[in-house]
Amino acid sequence: MEPVRILFVCLGNICRSPLAEGVMRELASRAGHGEVVSVDSAGIGAWHIGHLPDRRSIAVAKAHGIDITDLRGRRIAAADFAAFDLILGMDRRNVVELRRLASPATAHKVHLFMKFATGRNLDVPDPYYETADAFEALYQTLEAGCSSLLAKLERPS
Repeated sequence: MEPVRILFVCLGNICRSPLAEGVMRELASRAGHGEVVSVDSAGIGAWHIGHLPDRRSIAVAKAHGIDITDLRGRRIAAADFAAFDLILGMDRRNVVELRRLASPATAHKVHLFMKFATGRNLDVPDPYYETADAFEALYQTLEAGCSSLLAKLERPS
């Protein structure tokens, strides 16, 4: 497998993208690709810079054997567009904003996560205003998407 640097992006970087980061890191590690798959996460907005992921994202990750308590919210930076090979927005709004921020030379790196990973043109719903059950559904969506993404990356080009 070729080395790849992946950035997951959602609105505030406390629910969807840090959970995606944790899930992808765990799946890559289990598959023996932890050294070549580098993952990070960021948010479009600056509301949660320096904050832990949402307690419900932490809890659902923990329930599935993943620790994301070392992650802290951050806002996407211009340097990220050069530093990462794939920049995966959790929903269409994120992708529109990411493409606005990207330079013409880096815009090709920006994709809708589920479309790129699974071929399905779906948003990952934001569970922020939902109950804990929505976070379990989020985990299942991200686990399926990240599994598909990892399989795609394992196939030779």
